[in-house]
Amino acid sequence: MSDPNNADLLGRFLDHRDFGSYEDFIDNYYNCFSPNVPDNFNFAYDVVDELARSKADDTAMVWCDEAGAEASFTYADMKRLSDKAANVLLAAGIGKGDPVMLILKRRHEYWPVLLALHKLGAIGIPATHLLTAKDIAYRCQAADVAALICVEDERVLEHVDEAEAKLKEKAGAGGKVFLRYKAFVRPAHSPADTQFAGWDNFNARLQEASEDFVRPEQVNRNEDIMLLYFTSGTTGMPKMVRHDFAYPLGHILTALYWQCVQPGGLHLTVADTGWAKAAWGKIYGQWICGSAIFVYDYDRFIPSQMLKVISKYRVTSFCAPPTVYRFFIKEDLSAYDFSALKHCAVAGEPLNPEIYEQFKAKTGLSLREAYGQTELTVTMATYPWLEPKPGSMGKPSPGYDIDLIREDGSSCEMGEEGQIVIYTDKRKPAGMFGGYYRDDALTASVWHDQVYYTGDVAWRDEDGYYWFVGRSDDVIKSSGYRIGPFEVESALHEHPAVLECAVTGVPDPDRGTVVKATVVLAKGWVPSEELKTELQNHVKKTTAPYKYPRIVEFVTELPKTISGKIRRVQIREADNG
Repeated sequence: MSDPNNADLLGRFLDHRDFGSYEDFIDNYYNCFSPNVPDNFNFAYDVVDELARSKADDTAMVWCDEAGAEASFTYADMKRLSDKAANVLLAAGIGKGDPVMLILKRRHEYWPVLLALHKLGAIGIPATHLLTAKDIAYRCQAADVAALICVEDERVLEHVDEAEAKLKEKAGAGGKVFLRYKAFVRPAHSPADTQFAGWDNFNARLQEASEDFVRPEQVNRNEDIMLLYFTSGTTGMPKMVRHDFAYPLGHILTALYWQCVQPGGLHLTVADTGWAKAAWGKIYGQWICGSAIFVYDYDRFIPSQMLKVISKYRVTSFCAPPTVYRFFIKEDLSAYDFSALKHCAVAGEPLNPEIYEQFKAKTGLSLREAYGQTELTVTMATYPWLEPKPGSMGKPSPGYDIDLIREDGSSCEMGEEGQIVIYTDKRKPAGMFGGYYRDDALTASVWHDQVYYTGDVAWRDEDGYYWFVGRSDDVIKSSGYRIGPFEVESALHEHPAVLECAVTGVPDPDRGTVVKATVVLAKGWVPSEELKTELQNHVKKTTAPYKYPRIVEFVTELPKTISGKIRRVQIREADNG
């Protein structure tokens, strides 16, 4: 059962939804949603179990997969299944403070398992199925992972076993034991009954487990670690981003005022559960705000199939990275029923204005952009009171005291590019991370003197809107000019031949650095010198001529991190070599 002291949480959070203007929103958000986080807040007990008590039969999640299987879960189902999952984990020796890695793609078991970890006070470590054995071994050692639950995928199972063997060999006799418990989740429609040595069948254990779970007397404090996310930065080893048990409350802002979820609605965020985007759009804020979540479980993104499920299940709010919309606008959108769809959001990388214009022309729906990091919640967004400016991240969120600074730390003027920083001397924004786990030096390098340095470069226009330029490492300095890769990429994306592109700087004896475009062509286009010239001229006409790519390289794919972000650093390293 939930903490009686927190029983009024949902009513208090949802009591005030509307603000008269963006200024009213900024000034009064924290007055309406009290900044005083209740003691020992636990999302599983204080939100989900409370919903199971007050709205037991309301839909919490609708799930389907690409094979045609489908399922629906109420809040009562989520409480029952998470209680059972908690009993399974307890029996396996997992308890408060134990780190547990989850590699569950978009399987519906992810939700009750994650809630069970919250109920035990354990630490959830969501991870992608794309990890190699080396990646898994690194994460297990870095975070002292005690248990791992993953999809029944032989490649994933083999990688885990290989990682475990490496760790045992490295530890030697009597060394530290990782992965005290390993279990796999088997698809309901799978005919397989294969058993894997050293692995438990989690579905079988879940079916056998008791529904009676007694809440431990002291599960957590607000500052205890609830989630660890390994960031997939474009350089260096992944960092461990630490989020505490108060983190879910930061996503009221994300869900209610950026994604605009509705009570009784159905929200779809396109994200694998291994990424922080799933925490933004597939559980916390949405359930607090009364919206069910929709989960489409697929291995290969096929635009037409996703459009079909959005139409069939009458999704009411939708959030996806620009790449998804880039493929959508190449489909015949008139063939789909979007009558239920009221709000569309976009984040993960900057939005090219051409995508915005085409999607709105074909659907009538505006795309509302936002900016944030794994370390943060929604930091800037095009909120409902703001007119979208295609390509802009919008304006700062309540609680985020933002500035743009020069290299000497002074504030930038309007139109001047600078690093995005967040001042935390007055308030730490709800949901902001607590630092990098087991790395105080790294934390101090980006967050000191009550200032958090994002490492991202932007500029601000005369209306107070912010425009993304790039990571500080990605900004190109050529012949005395500073050139942001995003603006050049946006220009290239307006040409029908370009499917994807990455803009980087290449050393040049005369100019120091010149702009290079690495381009993936759309279907039906063939690389040629004539096309290179056409793309160069297109950029000259679309943006300032000095920004045009003097080098154009055609490739079949771009190097990316396992989270799908383009690795410009890899392109630069290859060119420098």
